[in-house]
Amino acid sequence: MVLHSYAKLNLYLEVLNKRADGYHNIKTLFERIDLADKITLNPTAGGKTTIISNSRLIPKDKKNFAYQAAELLRKEYRISEGLRIHIEKNIPVGAGLAGGSSNAASVLMGLNKLWNLRLSRSKLAGFAARIGSDVPFFVHDAPFAYGHGRGEKISIVNSLKSRRLWHILVVPNLAVSTPSIYRHWDLLKDNKKARLTRPKLGVKILTSSIRKRLVLSSNSGFYNGLEIVTIKKYPELNSIKNQLRNLGLKAILMSGSGPAFFSIIASRKEAVRRFKQLKGFRSWRVFLTKTR
Repeated sequence: MVLHSYAKLNLYLEVLNKRADGYHNIKTLFERIDLADKITLNPTAGGKTTIISNSRLIPKDKKNFAYQAAELLRKEYRISEGLRIHIEKNIPVGAGLAGGSSNAASVLMGLNKLWNLRLSRSKLAGFAARIGSDVPFFVHDAPFAYGHGRGEKISIVNSLKSRRLWHILVVPNLAVSTPSIYRHWDLLKDNKKARLTRPKLGVKILTSSIRKRLVLSSNSGFYNGLEIVTIKKYPELNSIKNQLRNLGLKAILMSGSGPAFFSIIASRKEAVRRFKQLKGFRSWRVFLTKTR
């Protein structure tokens, strides 16, 4: 079974507070994009899950979210056959694009069919939430959705169901640890001299702007409360964002904990032009992508 495992962007990400369980309550607007890994599931004998990949950057053991997804279903439903998971990585690792979470969701949905488990989407989302905060979004199979709680509570945004955005995605040669950025957020939050940015507008305003095709407006509502935290930890990222501004890109935002930056582009024609302009920068990986 061959599956496509798509990346995500956070068009809005507000960190609300730290929870008693160590996670953080957030409010976010997810967008699924067409940058994707390819996952192949092959049944094997022996009752063992193995991970194979073209990437040296991802774990091949129980730390891998795809492995965790397979083992979770295997133990829950007493599956005796083995499984080989081949992950062809195209989504940059540690970039704020949730490639590992997407892989886990794809494995959950694929094994639901392969093993004929007949689980509802709601049941799959419950398993997904046990693996990681971003995993349930991909299980819901929607182009746009709100995330609440630690991100695992998903509400599909039906008003944007037919809306598609074009993006230039720029990924610096830097891997960022999401837990470390949240720890840094906690330190800045407790430091009265450190100023964390606050959203000028809410996620509903952003949703309305996207629906009305006003997303290039300066007050359209794009926001990421982790961006300033990541840039404080990695100051070189600020110069990259300034370079993108100087090249004429607008509505530039970091996705998740970064370090990937993306820009909203008005049309496919303009996106192709910008991609050609930027792909010569060898210190970055540049992608032309759109809502999926």
